[in-house]
Amino acid sequence: METQPSFDDRTDFKNADRGYRGTAGQAQITDGDGRVVWDLDAYAFVDVECPPEANPSLWRQAQLCAKHGLYEVADGVYQVRGFDLSNISFIEGTEGVVVIDPLLSVECAAAALALYREHRGERPVKAVVYTHSHADHFGGVRGVLPDGAADVPVIAPEGFLENAVAENVYAGTAMNRRSVFMYGTVLDKDASHQIGAGLGQTTSTGTISLIEPTVTVTATGQEQVVDDVRLVFQLTPGTEAPAEMNVFLPDRRALCMAENATHTLHNILTLRGALVRDPHVWANYLTEAIELYAADSDVLFASHHWPTWGTEELTLYLSQQRDLYAYLHDQTLRMINQGYTGDEIAERMELPPAIASAWHARGYYGSVSHDVKAVYQRYMGWYDGNPAHLWELPPEASARRHVEYMGGADTVVDRARQDVDAGELRWAAQVLNYVVFDDPRHVRARRLLAEVYDRLGHGAENGTWRNFYLQGAAELRGDKVPTPVDTSSPDVLQALSVAQVFDSIAVRVDGPRAWYTTLTIDWIFTDLKQEVRLRLSNGVLVQTGARNGSRADLTLFLTKQQLLQVIATQNLDGITTEGDPHALATLWSLLAEVDPDFDIVTP
Repeated sequence: METQPSFDDRTDFKNADRGYRGTAGQAQITDGDGRVVWDLDAYAFVDVECPPEANPSLWRQAQLCAKHGLYEVADGVYQVRGFDLSNISFIEGTEGVVVIDPLLSVECAAAALALYREHRGERPVKAVVYTHSHADHFGGVRGVLPDGAADVPVIAPEGFLENAVAENVYAGTAMNRRSVFMYGTVLDKDASHQIGAGLGQTTSTGTISLIEPTVTVTATGQEQVVDDVRLVFQLTPGTEAPAEMNVFLPDRRALCMAENATHTLHNILTLRGALVRDPHVWANYLTEAIELYAADSDVLFASHHWPTWGTEELTLYLSQQRDLYAYLHDQTLRMINQGYTGDEIAERMELPPAIASAWHARGYYGSVSHDVKAVYQRYMGWYDGNPAHLWELPPEASARRHVEYMGGADTVVDRARQDVDAGELRWAAQVLNYVVFDDPRHVRARRLLAEVYDRLGHGAENGTWRNFYLQGAAELRGDKVPTPVDTSSPDVLQALSVAQVFDSIAVRVDGPRAWYTTLTIDWIFTDLKQEVRLRLSNGVLVQTGARNGSRADLTLFLTKQQLLQVIATQNLDGITTEGDPHALATLWSLLAEVDPDFDIVTP
């Protein structure tokens, strides 16, 4: 039987309440049009005993994440928590304040800064630090720097900008759609529906911004002094994000672990989609953090959840977090080399008792199950080696044949009803999914599958699993809503390099329609002193820097800003051209439209 932590241990609650200085008087945070983008009181319902519709462990996590306000972490170190999925931290200097990770939305960051100033005075922002390249750690930056960076340093790890914009643009449409399921953003906030996401409550739905970094951290041990605040950085690329760093404050004996150590097992592969992370590297960087900073730290805080106080306590915490990722990595590889597949390993994996009994190692955001499968994917790919799985039918065709073999849709639903009543929910979900993909209009199958998803969600300890199940149930019942967040905001698009802009166009070329079209367009950027040739052939849009003396079908003389305008408007107003302007229209005609609201639980 799996080891469980003790509900009598209230240490996390004491730590989550420690240093509380107050919260905002206005519960709702709105945008310029009055639309609510965050509600501080939305999760007040969790302040009761766990109801039967929720897993008690996840309910406990929801209670902790629902706490909001300004908290003192150490002398001159403050956090505003509960104003977004992530935390914003304020490090006080001689005259002003250094901001670490300004949340996801501009409106939430501005509200957090206002709360801080209400209690600590009108201190100007002297620097902004982005710990890593995920939007909930930079998107609100214009809420703390509304006029831009000017002379304020914006500090980020090497590779930040490239990874930040690439993740939010290349596959951004699909990630945003799956994020609706992962975070339960549009689900009702109540005991039967969304109660949190494990890492925090959910994502805010305000304005996402980006100010390009002005200072790049390129090595562990690099220091930056701003307003007499000494910042020492530890680069941790390839851990929770492709570009990430921890921040040590030696004069405050405080260690910021970014998102590398939080009060949950994190994702090796997030359910919204991302590059597979490296738990081996992750564990090694946690060891390095212990060796470099633990003995000189009195408090550890992060950009999610609540701090850990005491040198001994934070060292144990970091050690257990390190062992968690190392164990999942090493034991998955051990079983891979014994011939087990990812699905089989996920069922066999058990954590050591000392880890399983630590609240911060529970699977509220990542899970042992899907993290093990991610490790398998990292080393072995999608194929498990069984020839039967090498060339399977796609979902709809497979579903049709499964249902036919099982005796037809009505027979499958009748049998599934028996399995549901017997508590065989995982199997019932599989077979009912076949019916829905065979016939999306089969009312009984949709209703029963929605019931199964409800029950699976209500029993899930993992917040993102619960949200996926319950959002899936809602859509099966016909409650499909548009994706509320678009991470490819104007600031993010502005930060794309020219090469990334053209890459984002290339991935939209409808290959089969473009097979027999050949064209060449030269782009002469007068502000960047840069020339790029785009050539379309064989359905592939290739960019090079050399024209080789050959003429293009069209040449454009423009600035980078005009390039973004051309993409947005698809016209050439104000741009000098040579050649055939219809070449650009031909290229636009071959780009596929994206669907931000594509179906997930139905074909």
